This record gives sequence, C-alpha cells and structure tokens, in this order.
Amino acid sequence: MSVYLGVDFHARTQTVCWCDTADGLIHQRTLDHQRDDVRGFYAQFTVPTVVGLEATGYARWFHRLIEALGHRLLVGDAYVIRKCALRRQKNDRRDAELLLDLLLHGDFPAVHVPAIASQAVLRLLRYRQRLVEIQTKLRNGVQALALNHQLRLGPKLWNKQGQQQLLALELDTIDVLQRQHSLEMLQQIHTRIRAIEKELTLRAEPDARVRLLRTHPGVGLLTSLAVVHALEPVTRFDRARRVAAYCGLDPCESSSGDSIHMGHISKQGNRLLRHLLVEAAHRAVHSKADADLRNFYFRLIERKKNAAVAITAAARKLVLRLYRMLRENIDYTEFRRRGCEARCARKPASPTAGGC
Repeated sequence: MSVYLGVDFHARTQTVCWCDTADGLIHQRTLDHQRDDVRGFYAQFTVPTVVGLEATGYARWFHRLIEALGHRLLVGDAYVIRKCALRRQKNDRRDAELLLDLLLHGDFPAVHVPAIASQAVLRLLRYRQRLVEIQTKLRNGVQALALNHQLRLGPKLWNKQGQQQLLALELDTIDVLQRQHSLEMLQQIHTRIRAIEKELTLRAEPDARVRLLRTHPGVGLLTSLAVVHALEPVTRFDRARRVAAYCGLDPCESSSGDSIHMGHISKQGNRLLRHLLVEAAHRAVHSKADADLRNFYFRLIERKKNAAVAITAAARKLVLRLYRMLRENIDYTEFRRRGCEARCARKPASPTAGGC
C-alpha cells in the first residue's frame, strides 16, 4: 500500500493529484503557498509516499520539506513529461493528472538530483559566473567610454598606467559619473569574486577527486569542482558518450536511410559545466604540457574547421578524459601511461616496431 502524488508546482501555488493504492481513488487539490498549510497537507500521508514533480526553479524549499517528512521525492524531465501528454489542452489539473499517471504506471522520467553538498558548490559556481558576467559588461562599458575619447588601450586599460590615463580624461558630467560608478562597482565585484573563490578553495581542499583532476593541464579549481559535483556520482554514467551528452557536447544527428548528417552540438546539458570546459580546453591547447590535445586542436584547424568548432571538440575530448580519471581514480600521469600502453598494444608486433 502506497500513496502517489503528482504535483504541478508553481511559484505561488501547486496543484496536487494523488491516489492511495489501497482504494484506488484519485483526489485533487490546489494549495496556496502563503495561505494554506503545505506542511500539514503532506504530513497527513503516513504510508510510503512518492511525490513526483517536474524539474523547475524556486522549488528548493519544497524539496527540503518533502525530504524532511520522510517521503520519496522524484524530479522529472520536463521535456519528456510534456511529450507524454496525449491532449493538446494544457492546464494545472491535467498536468498533475499526467504526473500521477506516470507515477502509477512506473513511467515517470526521473532525473538525478545532486547531493546537498554538490548543490551548494554548484550554486556558488553559478553565482560567481553571474558576477563575472556583470563584471564583463561593466568593463565593456568603460572600454566604450575610453574609445569615445580616443583612448584605445585594449586590455592595457586595466593596468596601472591605463587607469591613470583613464582618470586623466576630460569628460562631461555624465561620463564622469559613469566612469566613477563603473570603477567602484568593478572593485566591489572583484572583491566578491575573490571571496567566493576563497570559499570554493576551502570546499575543494579535502576532496581528493578535485586534486586528481587538477593534475590535468588546463584544468583549474573551477573546472575540477564543476566536473566532480555535476557528474557526482560518476558511476551513474555507464559510458563516456553519455557524459558528453550530459554536458551538451554531443552532436545533433539528422539521418535518414543512407544519408547521415551530424550537426552542431545539442547544448542541452549543463551550461555552466560546458562553459568551464571550453575555457579549460583553451588553456590546455595553448600550453605545451599536453601535446596530444594541442595536436588534436590544430589538426582540426588545418582541416579548415573554424576555431569555435575545434575548441568545442577539444572540450569534448577533455571531459571524456576527466570522466575516465574520475571513474578509475587516477591522475593525469597515470592516464597518459595507460593510454600509451593501449596504443602500443594496438600496434602490430614487428621486430622494427619502436616504443611509445
């Protein structure tokens, strides 16, 4: 005997459709998050209870509530759930009924929910990324102001001499305000970014997995933390190809019959992780520490692939490497050694064959 609840969740309200398998009756109710006793409603279910809802924002408090009451929470893939709808009419009641029906028939497309510690690290990384985006917009605004007054320094605008030249410009009142406010906000944002990175460093220090990944050239604190906590637990991926798809680095396919066409990447995965992987790939291919990845990148360039396509392919190769390092619990040196042994084993045996 169990109780299944399908929840169509919104920021202010939720529509619940539930069924107790003891009697098979289906009930429906709409709860207001401010006026109704949401905790009291879910606390009335004492038998094993399964709650299913679509993946959505603003539901963290609800997740904590369901877990605190001891119920089982399932978060579903919104895209797959919508494809299961047989009717084109859509409202909250129908959505809740659809979720309940999927739960009762064992077809609910549940997605992985990271552990609380991993969620905290990923939220910190996203918050830092938002601050970096604000910082970039402010810098671009200051660069535009400088160019409008014939001061073209590029990146040198941010060194000591560039700042002196920027402050020495004769500006009107509006530009003076923009310069002053932008420089003050840039300093504040810089301080906050450093504080977030300090907190991330403290969380990374005791984690051996982060230290393993950071042995790979180009992979720093942010990328290693994102890979570890986004893929956690790494055993849920049975093959490397699924990791690439999770990051949105898998190519879209449009094939029919004998015609096979592989297009651009899907971009359906973790956007922050994909962004950090591309940045790490940039660092790796432009350093001399990883000749294989560097040669792979420039081979694509020589084949008249544009730089964006080549660096995306390098990022895909990079995340597959990091996945294997995590799965096998090895550092970069051991990864290279095993790769060399595998290449030697594939070579045909001959007296004149050289070593690796």
